[in-house]
Amino acid sequence: MIIHVVKPGENLYKISKLYGVSYNKIASDNELANPNQLVVGQTLVILQVTRSHKILPGESLYSISKLYGTTIANLYAANPILNSSIILYPGQIINIPPTPKLGSIEVNAYALPSTNMDVLAKTLPNLTYLSIFSHQILPDGSLKDINDAPLISAARNAKVAPMMVVTNLKEGGGFDSALAHTILTNQTVQNTLINNIISTLKSKNYYGLDIDLEYIFPEDRENYNSFLRRVVTTLKPLGYPVTTALAPKPSGDIKGLLYEAHDYPVHGALANHVILMTYEWGYTAGPPLAVSPLNEVKKILDYAVTVIPSKKIFMGIPNYGYDWTLPWVKGTKARALGNVEAVDLARTENAAIKYDYTSQAPFFNYYDSNGKEHVVWFEDARSMNAKLRTANDYNLGGVSYWTIGKYFPQAWLVQNSLFDVKKLL
Repeated sequence: MIIHVVKPGENLYKISKLYGVSYNKIASDNELANPNQLVVGQTLVILQVTRSHKILPGESLYSISKLYGTTIANLYAANPILNSSIILYPGQIINIPPTPKLGSIEVNAYALPSTNMDVLAKTLPNLTYLSIFSHQILPDGSLKDINDAPLISAARNAKVAPMMVVTNLKEGGGFDSALAHTILTNQTVQNTLINNIISTLKSKNYYGLDIDLEYIFPEDRENYNSFLRRVVTTLKPLGYPVTTALAPKPSGDIKGLLYEAHDYPVHGALANHVILMTYEWGYTAGPPLAVSPLNEVKKILDYAVTVIPSKKIFMGIPNYGYDWTLPWVKGTKARALGNVEAVDLARTENAAIKYDYTSQAPFFNYYDSNGKEHVVWFEDARSMNAKLRTANDYNLGGVSYWTIGKYFPQAWLVQNSLFDVKKLL
């Protein structure tokens, strides 16, 4: 895999000649809707089975190794004719060795019942788990039903494990702290809830359970731990794994309604996996930022791996971006958009895409028809590559995407170039 960043004056024909890969293959692999209208700064994932490189004047083994993401030692191994020579001749043809994968990984993705089934079908081969969001818990311990049957059936047909997600979302949206308190402190409600969870897992043919309780009162921390212990103790003999979704904490003593009741060591000991929601630094109602800046994500992982077995950790990855109007004014909201949609917007506005190496995220600016400046932060092949390699660097068990509603082909091209995806079914 090579990630090519489009430069001024380049077109797909020139890029195809550069790498010896057909125009049509690059367009097809990246699912380019406008292959003749590339955006400066746009990424293209170049997939090659067998590769050769024609030496250009001034090139060295070092520069070629960087171009193809390999090493000088690998180039020598693939080209015995070089015989350790450092002298290259323009026009000389050398072989480029395939890049070995980093290993295998478990991949979770969240999907809404409204997910387009064509998008789902294209996405499922890249997943281990499909977490269907969500069964809302009601105050009496009953569950609000959702139309999940088509997603469960599609997941199982694709050998993907469907996960039931339960939340303390309230009607109209938003996580309900008071509802969580009721669930976590009332044994009768818990009994009803656990019975309903088991009934739903069995009747709908789910593989396991994902508990996503958020904005829990800090004083309910131990109540949440006790509830999780009850759920795991009950479901484990029945063969159902339990995953929990956790707020991104850089330390165990961070304050705030979002964080305090999420006890990393306890969840790490009890759950089969924990999903760290390492996104939303840049969010709808907040100031313009990368959604999942890697420098901040690493702070979360630095803490998490000290208190949770690393193979139990799934790092959250956003599958979306935001468009903010500048100057940002508190109380205003950004517009959410998909990653492909962001590149299309840059093309429409004739904006060059830039890349922030601290946060490892792409962004661009443009002016709307009213003369207002905008900034858009999103994800591309470079940021996906950086995130997935970080998961490998921390020896994590997997990653988790929120959500798969908008299809992003480069995510799967990068992921599948780096890892084999584990299947459990």
